[in-house]
Order: sequence, then structure tokens, then C-alpha cells
Amino acid sequence: MRFLSETGGGRVAGFKGNNIVLVEDEDGFQIPTIISEVVVVETDDYNIAKVHTSAVPGMMQPKQTEPKKDKEVDYDPADRPVTFKAPVEERKGGDVLSAYLAFVPLDIKAMTTTDFESYFVNDSNYYIRFTYLVAEGNSWRLKYTAEVEPNTKLFIEEFGRDVLNEMERACVQMIAYKRDKGFILKPSVDVQFRIDPVKFYKLHTFRENAFFETPALLYTIVENDVPSRPLVIDAKQLKQQMYGSADKQQSAQDRQAHDGYVRRYDDQQSKGKAPVRRHDADVVVVDLHASEVLETTAGMSSADILNYQLDVFRRALEEHKQEKGRKIVFIHGKGEGVLRQALLQELRYKYKKYTFQDASFQEYGYGATQVTIR
Repeated sequence: MRFLSETGGGRVAGFKGNNIVLVEDEDGFQIPTIISEVVVVETDDYNIAKVHTSAVPGMMQPKQTEPKKDKEVDYDPADRPVTFKAPVEERKGGDVLSAYLAFVPLDIKAMTTTDFESYFVNDSNYYIRFTYLVAEGNSWRLKYTAEVEPNTKLFIEEFGRDVLNEMERACVQMIAYKRDKGFILKPSVDVQFRIDPVKFYKLHTFRENAFFETPALLYTIVENDVPSRPLVIDAKQLKQQMYGSADKQQSAQDRQAHDGYVRRYDDQQSKGKAPVRRHDADVVVVDLHASEVLETTAGMSSADILNYQLDVFRRALEEHKQEKGRKIVFIHGKGEGVLRQALLQELRYKYKKYTFQDASFQEYGYGATQVTIR
């Protein structure tokens, strides 16, 4: 132990009375000392006041000092996490909204066997939050959802040819915005389109582009603020296109064109049945292309042509309505899908008892619908 009031110390040799301790120094002398004047230490160096944790009962305890902390070691700057994020760079002309769904072959030299990658491409100065869905019958399944930074592309998935048929009908919904600054409000986008599986077998459908180093197949979602034409047609809008608003006056030129259209239709019907060509004994093929059902479209609006094609469609069904099991293939072409959607609208609501499906791709291509009389 160490003396508090003077230098030196020693070990405890014994006690004398209740408050006297005999401290034996290094020369063997026993020094009587009041207990309150000594303190227990862990070293023979009595000049160091390092206090033992367990002092003799009744003995004065010095104020304990905090142990000296080890000096903190600085991290190597390379080991520290990166917290800085560079501000988003905007490009000139990027304030108009453009976005695409892209498909990229993994091996462009093996188109018949290669797998593919899909990406969402944001070619604008806006952040885009999107959902990518595929149709399953009459319902939809969410395939992917994420936020895409401005002027970037986002990997969605890698897939093989075995799932191409599951991706035929796709839908992308999206909203656009900017962060930490004002921006021009863009309307939300909801676009449906048909992904043609045959294109994934043809090399020429994958083209050079500004977004990938290899050729890619791009489906436009929105371009220069204009959404891609939706796959489905609004029934009210279609009706307005076909018949016009009830309160809208028809001009003399429209009346003349309409009258001419009616006369041409009546003339054609007076010559025989709706224009058809028989494929075999079981299938009747009706080509609804305007060039096939009309001698000329001069003076006719798009609504007039569509209305005429629908009349040919209805006449064909009426003509064969007694032939149970009869299959009728209507060739409407791919185009923008307006005629096809109009036919499906009729079949769903006016001819519910008939069944329908896409006609054989090998025989009629991708622009035909087969109806079975029931």
C-alpha cells in the first residue's frame, strides 16, 4: 500500500488497534500508520496512484479516475460507405415524356435458341413509377413494379421462349414526376399492347437503337408525351366515332358520302352474299379489309368504313346462324386493332352464345378471329 501524505509505502504486516495499520517498508521496518492515511495499490512503485479495486475495510479510497481510452483509429477513406449522391442530370429536350419496354437477346447470333432480357427504358428528365402487368384470361398479374431514375434503363428479368405465350397481352401503367423542384404535370399513362411471339424468332425485328449496344425490340409506351394507342377501345368512344353525337349537325358533304356508302352497300348485297371465300367444307373465311369489301373508300370517313365492315360481319353471322358448329374466320388484319376490338365487342354483348378465338396463325397470320356458331 501507499502513503497518502508522503512518498513511499509497503505491504501490510498487521494491525494495531482498530485504526492503525503496520506498514512494512522494503527495508523491513514496520511503520504504524492511521488507516485513513494509506491506500491499497497493485504495484511496488509507490509513487504511482493506481488504486486496487478492493481496498481494506475502513481505509480511505482515492477518487478513481477514468481509464485512459485508446486513441481512436481513423478508417481508411476507401473503406467508408459512400453517402454522396450526384444530382440527377437533365438533358436538353428531356422534359417531354418518352418510355419504352425493351427486349434484348442474349445471343443475337442464335435467334432460335437464345434467351432474352427485358428492360424498362426511361428516356426523359422525369422519375417514373411504373407497373408491368400481363394478362391471364380476363384478369391481370403484376409482373414488375419499380421507380426508374431519369434518362436510365432498368433491368426487369431474363426469360426463355417457353413463357412467350404468357406475355402476349401486356399492360404498363406509369406516373411521372420530379424531385426537389417544380415540374410540368404529366397525365398518368395506361397502355395495353400485344407482344407478338413470332417477332422473337426473326432477326430483323431486333434493330439498332440508342439505348443498347446490341439490337433490341422496343415497344413504345409513350413517346414525346403521346401514349401508344391502347389495345382496348372505349365502347362509348367507339359509338361516338361510328354514329357521331346526337346533337351534332351532319354537313351536306357527310350526308352525301354516307348516302353513297349506303348505295354501294345495297348494290353489293343485291349482287349476292357478303364477300367471302370458302377455305374448305367446314370453314367460311370473310375478309373484312376495306379494299375487299368496298370498291372505293373515296368520300368515306374512318367511322363510315368501320360501320360498313361491321355490317358485313353481322350479315355473315346472320347468313350462317342455322349451321350449328360452323366456323367462320374473319380476317381483320393487325393494324391498330380498332376493327378487331369492335368485332370482339359485338361478340361479347350481341352474340354471346357464339364462341370465338384467334384463328390459326399458320393459316391466317395474326390478324384473324374464328367464330363458331352455337
